[in-house]
Amino acid sequence: MICYQSFADINIYDSPNFTSLATQMAKGRYLRILQPEILQVQLLEDGYVGFIRNLFNLERVEYSYQYEHISEPEIRTRIPKAIAYVQTAMDRENEYLWGGTLPPNFDCSGLIQAALYSAGIWLPRDAYQQQEFTTPILREELQGGDLIFFGLGSKANHVGMYLEGDRYIHSSGKEKGRNGIGINSLTDKDKISMHYISELRGFGKVVKSYNSLQSVF
Repeated sequence: MICYQSFADINIYDSPNFTSLATQMAKGRYLRILQPEILQVQLLEDGYVGFIRNLFNLERVEYSYQYEHISEPEIRTRIPKAIAYVQTAMDRENEYLWGGTLPPNFDCSGLIQAALYSAGIWLPRDAYQQQEFTTPILREELQGGDLIFFGLGSKANHVGMYLEGDRYIHSSGKEKGRNGIGINSLTDKDKISMHYISELRGFGKVVKSYNSLQSVF
């Protein structure tokens, strides 16, 4: 099958009007074209669907993306690299960017996806998809690198990464009191922490790498 590999970072939009960023495609990733007339595409590694402006930063190639099966014990050995990624990302000047999956500006699930990808682990793109993909755990079972999910509706709309000591790191918007990546707590009484505590919905452990191939092909 013919697909395309990016040789530059590319913005992916949620409609052919290009008014709202949906996600971003890092250099080296693969996509396939679903509807050529409107440039609707699907990213191969996570199955995400969106729209691009043009094909300028893409090279047509034979399909070569390969899913890597990673055991749960191997996942645990890679988690420290993902934690280091989010901590380094926080140390850079950054802002919250809806749809952002590339440094320096991320949205919540984009930061988590990028962090795990830095360790060779794929997750789905959105917070609710990440919650569905991870294995549910109890609060007392939390370990560094586990995920914490928030949201009052029918599905999660926010996610952070646990850091030990009831702390977690996440990217949040200025309407919640911060514009970018920071650390909050499950027990502290500051405004931001209390807001997210009120929307806490669950915890998840990453035990495998996401395989989008069955849904993509």
